[in-house]
Amino acid sequence: METEEKPPERRVEISRRAETMGSWFKITIPFGIKYEEKRLLNLIQKHCSVPFTPVEFHYKKMQAQFFVENANIAFALKNVSGKICTDNNERISVFVDPCDAPYSMRKELQSEKVEQIKLTLNKRYNVSQQALDLQNLRFDPDLVGHDIDIILNRRNCMAATLQIIEKDFPELLSLHLGSNKLYRLDGLSDIIQMAPTVKILNLCKNELKSAWELSKMKGLDLEELWLQGNPLCGTFPDHSTYISAIRECFPKLLRLDGKELPPPIIIDIDTPYAVKPCKENYNGSEMLKNLILQFLQQYYMIYDSGDRHGLLSAYHHRACFSLTIPFNPEDPAPSSLREYFKDSRNMKKLKDPYLRVQLLKHTKYDIVRSLCLLPKTQHDFSSFVVDMWLHTDTMLCFSVNGVFKEVEGRSQGSVRAFTRTFITTPASYSSLFIVNDELFVRDTSLKKTLSTFSISVPTPSASSMPTLSQEQQQMVQDFSTQSEMNLQWSQKCLQDNDWNYTRAGQVFTKFKAEGKIPEEAFKQIP
Repeated sequence: METEEKPPERRVEISRRAETMGSWFKITIPFGIKYEEKRLLNLIQKHCSVPFTPVEFHYKKMQAQFFVENANIAFALKNVSGKICTDNNERISVFVDPCDAPYSMRKELQSEKVEQIKLTLNKRYNVSQQALDLQNLRFDPDLVGHDIDIILNRRNCMAATLQIIEKDFPELLSLHLGSNKLYRLDGLSDIIQMAPTVKILNLCKNELKSAWELSKMKGLDLEELWLQGNPLCGTFPDHSTYISAIRECFPKLLRLDGKELPPPIIIDIDTPYAVKPCKENYNGSEMLKNLILQFLQQYYMIYDSGDRHGLLSAYHHRACFSLTIPFNPEDPAPSSLREYFKDSRNMKKLKDPYLRVQLLKHTKYDIVRSLCLLPKTQHDFSSFVVDMWLHTDTMLCFSVNGVFKEVEGRSQGSVRAFTRTFITTPASYSSLFIVNDELFVRDTSLKKTLSTFSISVPTPSASSMPTLSQEQQQMVQDFSTQSEMNLQWSQKCLQDNDWNYTRAGQVFTKFKAEGKIPEEAFKQIP
């Protein structure tokens, strides 16, 4: 019986795998952010020929990533790429690359290095103030002179530091970790057990991008915290929201970035937080108002940032989302809302029940993925009208009406009106989870369009008309003659209707009959 000979490329690959047995490999799933961790790993394990233990599973931009040890496991995972099919018939790709051991699996530092680090820390300790200054620790001359590269983002380096603190400085009150380029606090989470006496923590001038990193130290009874100089400080719409987010991690905090804070509100940790029923004269209604407004400010700051993936944390993992527009598919004139038509669930117009179900987005990953596909926007927060219409012990419901401007695409510059209804549930002391989100988008009136975002009626100049084609200039002239509006309002009306003369005329007639066109539209500007 003949044995089938493996091709040369195959033999080389197997040989290389044998050489790297026991090495670490990074597993990357493109667009893995669409799937919850448990579901994704179960899908992969179901198709993989060997069992595996993922290490440091995390999401990075649109990808899901984790690490495995052993080349056989890596090869088995590579073989399932393209063979895994989801319920939506989407195939999952798996990419495998050799890499260094992940930080959480690095070996402990050598004992002689630990002894030198201990000497360095003792030099930096202030006995009278019980304070340890570890600013810019990596470039300490004593460590550099002994060829010790201590990077506190690495778990083994942070672990060694905390072990020294636990043994040599058991009464430590103040810890300064500024200027260490910290962007993750996984290793520092052990400070709760190893240095529970710390009351003052300085993390200035690092690279922390999210308050979520601070939540890894929840349980540490900090009284003073310094964060200035970190990117996360610029992610909040105002200072009060910043304070609320930090206090959610450290409820007993008295000073933030050197400034005294109002007395903390201490909530009994044995009593689950819930939104209390509200009466017209109930003092807590002001608290609910601030909670909703802070939520909306943070939500739309991320929504308009250009990268909406940050909204994942705003939605419950089983949330629902639907989008509707007032579009009539039988209307022969093209709609300026065509970018939204394919996702609209208008039950009055959409006859296919299966499609209606498909357009209802389930899970926070599907919702955020669909939001990322909508036109990029800039919302006018000053235009918002907010109404809280129901709340119970476990639910808070509110609506927001306002306008936004599209900032990219074929309808760039177009102003839309919207109504959005949120049904939320309390997530913690100062945050909400969205469980249901309904968005209704429509065209706005001419007057509102020109007044939004400080858009003013342009004054006539020699440069205003030449930007249009000769045909468009003639359309503006004809429309102005027939409508008796001045050239600027006529041009705006045509632009808002994608230069569809018939549709612009219909909109004008409708708004004029309803008295929605201001007098200045009919004044000829000299």
